[in-house]
Amino acid sequence: MLRHFVADLHIHSVLSPCADYHMVPPLIIERAVRAGLDLVAVTDHNSGENAAALVKAAVNSGVAVLPGMEVESREGVHIVTLFDDVEALEHWQGVVYSALPQKENVEKLLGVQLVVDSNGDLIRVNKRLLLTAVDLSLEEIVATANDLGGLCAPAHVDRPAYGLLSVLGLLPTDVDLPALEISPHVTPSEAIRQFPGLAGCTLIRSSDAHSLEDIGKVATSFLIARPTVAELTLACRGRRGRRVII
Repeated sequence: MLRHFVADLHIHSVLSPCADYHMVPPLIIERAVRAGLDLVAVTDHNSGENAAALVKAAVNSGVAVLPGMEVESREGVHIVTLFDDVEALEHWQGVVYSALPQKENVEKLLGVQLVVDSNGDLIRVNKRLLLTAVDLSLEEIVATANDLGGLCAPAHVDRPAYGLLSVLGLLPTDVDLPALEISPHVTPSEAIRQFPGLAGCTLIRSSDAHSLEDIGKVATSFLIARPTVAELTLACRGRRGRRVII
C-alpha cells in the first residue's frame, strides 16, 4: 500500500562546522515532528558520524531517518548520498575518508565539528578537515555510492556555489542521477526558467537546514510504500505507481 511521506532529505547536525550548536539529534527530531515530517536524512559534510545517534533518537517518534552524507566532489559539486542503514553509510564513510585530504580542521575559521550521542551529549570533537573536496569525481562518487545501495542527488543544483550546473555548466548524461535537488529558496518553475535544461528532470526540495527553524521549511512528498532508498528511487523514476510531489 502506497502512502505519502513528507520528507526533508538534507539536514546538517553539529558535526558540520557550519551548523548551529542546537542541531543535535533529539532537537532535530523534535523539530521534524513539529514540522509534520515523516522522513528526514542527516547529511553532514563528508562524514556520517552522527547518523547512528539520529537514528536512535528517532525511535518511537514517528519520523523515519535515512543515514546520509553531503559529499563534495573533486570538481566542487555537492552531492547528497543516502543509505538505508548505518552499516552501509559506514562503508561509504570509509571510502570518503580515504579520499579526504589529510589535513586538520581550522576551528577558528570554519567552526567546531562535534560527534554526539542520541541525547546530544558530546562524545568527541572530529579534528579532520571535513569542509573540503574529496579526491573523487562526480562519476566515481555516484558509481561507488550506488554499488553500496545508495541514492545520489546533486545538492542545490541552481546555486552558484557548489551547484552542479554552475560548476560543470551542464547536466551530465552518463551519470545515474534519479533526482536533482534545488535550493529551498526557489520553486521548480523558477529553477527551470533559470536553467531550462532542468525541464523533464525529477526535482526535489529539501531545507539544507543548518538551524532548527529551517527544518521542514521546504519538503518533498514521496508516494511510496516504505521510507527506503529503493522506494525513493522508484518514486524519482516514476515507476510502479511511486512518484514525487513537491
